[in-house]
Amino acid sequence: MVTRRGKKVSGGRYRKSRKKKLHEVRAKPRLVLLGKEKKKKIRTRGGHLKTVLLSTDKANLVDKETNRAKVVEIKNVISVPSNPFLARKNVLMKGAIIETREGKARITNRPGQEGCVQAVPIA
Repeated sequence: MVTRRGKKVSGGRYRKSRKKKLHEVRAKPRLVLLGKEKKKKIRTRGGHLKTVLLSTDKANLVDKETNRAKVVEIKNVISVPSNPFLARKNVLMKGAIIETREGKARITNRPGQEGCVQAVPIA
């Protein structure tokens, strides 16, 4: 017998006992795009405010040897290891390889959560 997804053996369907409560609902994913800088403040649980990034063209490039950071302009998104299609859309996310004036760099933070882009140079 072939099992039907979401159905009982008798053919009836399962019904949810209740809807999700507000704290159980997931937030919509925010894809940070390459472009003119746009930020937004979001109210989080407990009434706190979180500054999230919607688009940017700058990154804080941190050099591990000298422990210095400088703001550089992002030229292009080369690759996104988690999803190759996101590189075509110029989406900035953790682990993405970006092209800057200083050379290639890898994003080390989650820009959609923090409001800025942190990156380290790669050889």
